[in-house]
Amino acid sequence: MSDQNKPKDKQINIELDEKVAEGTYSNLAIINHSVSEFVVDFVSIMPGTPKAKVKSRIILTPQHAKRLLKALGDNVHRFENAHGEIKDYEQPPIPLNFGPTGEA
Repeated sequence: MSDQNKPKDKQINIELDEKVAEGTYSNLAIINHSVSEFVVDFVSIMPGTPKAKVKSRIILTPQHAKRLLKALGDNVHRFENAHGEIKDYEQPPIPLNFGPTGEA
């Protein structure tokens, strides 16, 4: 069924306010999971700084985490087709010692 033939009541109106539209910079994602959810913490860590803060936390169901994985993979593939391979530079390990590590 093409988009033109879909019933209009199935469309979702998504609003994006100015603050959220600005975005939050992150250069590190820390992912934990339990049986019922995936927790993705987005962190901004600066070289030479011994401390960093979680800037945003997203909690997903396992099904949505899998959909996100697929969507990111598809987008990376399209990006690389348009702009060339994304280089993955070797990074020194970052010691991560924050928050509790138990399951929900």
